[in-house]
Amino acid sequence: MTYKEILIRYGELSLKGKNRNFFIRKLRDNIRRVMKDLETVKVKSEHDRMFLFAEDPAEMEEAIRRLPDVFGIQSFSPAVRCDAEIETIKETAAAILGKMETEGKSFKVEARRADKTFPLRTNDIQQELGGHLLPLYPELTVKMKNPDIKLLVDIREDGAYLSTETIRGAGGLPSGSNGHALLMLSGGIDSPVAGYMIMKRGVKLDVIHFHSPPFTSEQSKQKVVELAERLSQFGTRIRMHTIPFTEIQQAIQETMPAALTMTTTRRLMMKITDLVREEIGAKAIVTGESLGQVASQTLDSLSAINEVTATPVLRPLIAYDKLDIIEIAERIGTYETSIRPFEDCCTIFTPSHPATKPKTAKVIYYEGNTDFDPMIEKAVAEREILELPLKTEKDPFADLL
Repeated sequence: MTYKEILIRYGELSLKGKNRNFFIRKLRDNIRRVMKDLETVKVKSEHDRMFLFAEDPAEMEEAIRRLPDVFGIQSFSPAVRCDAEIETIKETAAAILGKMETEGKSFKVEARRADKTFPLRTNDIQQELGGHLLPLYPELTVKMKNPDIKLLVDIREDGAYLSTETIRGAGGLPSGSNGHALLMLSGGIDSPVAGYMIMKRGVKLDVIHFHSPPFTSEQSKQKVVELAERLSQFGTRIRMHTIPFTEIQQAIQETMPAALTMTTTRRLMMKITDLVREEIGAKAIVTGESLGQVASQTLDSLSAINEVTATPVLRPLIAYDKLDIIEIAERIGTYETSIRPFEDCCTIFTPSHPATKPKTAKVIYYEGNTDFDPMIEKAVAEREILELPLKTEKDPFADLL
């Protein structure tokens, strides 16, 4: 069966009140953005459902592949639309089952009547269709719970939508519907997962990355670009701010006691992040920290790091085990990129015995011996900004091949 429509069901959006239309518009716009290179794909939103249409079968398949990444979708079903007349619905249903393997399968019809002017009630629709289909396919058996084949029939004003597959969506809220934050993105496993989880709550992200050439390589930077590019595929554009951090990091190594270098590194990163956050109008900072995972993520260390900002710092992974984080990274497609062996600036100067319980007053005292502010201002001013997803140039000779 060739599908030309997809019926999209909302998740938490269904619980929204007067501002529900705002969330629906955000979801529609995000789906359009994700599908913008698919020329025949169109999206239409309604109060309780959304519909995606595609004339090109290959583009329909690609749309089905991309939709599970878009936050705000509870589930979706490739569907066949026909006239909302019971005899036409029967014929369409029979044609759909005719394309499926039915031998030894269990079966159920589940109807939904959004158009209340349709002459048959829900139970009547199900009985009519079941009574028509079972004699045509006697190898089928009826099963009300967990059947092998569930024929979904959605009666709407513009027609009847029939489908046999329900694909799980990403859930959550549409990206960009719940404010703007700045993610501190390293090349590791944790921070991309933190970005994913905060995006799932409707937050639009910029990302900031600290690069220390020649101590960190171009491969290290490219790895982070790829991670940010992957995050941009969850429904919204992302700007990546790359901070030149070499001068600051060298100054830290020269002036701070070895045990406190990691704490000061994180504090100055947080200061820079807060300046960029203010400049771009974001409301919060997001990090991938997990409590107790490394020396800079103990309660004492986090307290010392937080001292430099009054901005809310969101840590969605704070109570997660490493194995839990890895499982999510594998599921969302960032793990294989994160484990590439290119060091970032958080690991190149790691002391042999970092302080796990740094005293904030002591850290401030030693930092006072160096004027970091001019270096911080210079790093912010000289940052590189990249828009993601990257634009791909269309091959002008592609149509000739």
